Amino acid sequence: MSQQRFVELLYLLSTTVNVDPMQAAQRMAVEVDGFVVQTRYFDNDPDAMYLNFELGPVATIRRIRVYQLMLEANLTLYAQDQSQLGLDPATGAVVLCVRVPMTNEIDGAWMTETCAHYSEHSRYWRDNLSNATDDMFNGLAEGRYMWVRT
Repeated sequence: MSQQRFVELLYLLSTTVNVDPMQAAQRMAVEVDGFVVQTRYFDNDPDAMYLNFELGPVATIRRIRVYQLMLEANLTLYAQDQSQLGLDPATGAVVLCVRVPMTNEIDGAWMTETCAHYSEHSRYWRDNLSNATDDMFNGLAEGRYMWVRT
């Protein structure tokens, strides 16, 4: 695929969520379910585009625990998915990054549904990363995933 396909998918997504396509192209982002979804294309991965959901910064006192949880979530929850939790090096914010293959089957409705799905994941993580107790972190490490609803 190519950057041309990326632009086409961004156009389809923006029109499906009722965002001006020109504004979406300038910002490289759309808003879905209260999240600004940044869209990215990289020449070194020409068959995919990336959707980034920013979840906000991590309190300094919780950083080590939150990083541990993100790593464990990436290994246990997102291992089969093309998504992962990470950090935006520019802002220090937690980001849920989703890799979207740019196949011909992908259209605006699919993109919107995918954004809505990962908005739910993002909402859950945003709401729980700052409020997570040590028991939640320890439970994940011990194989107790009951509190993880994603």
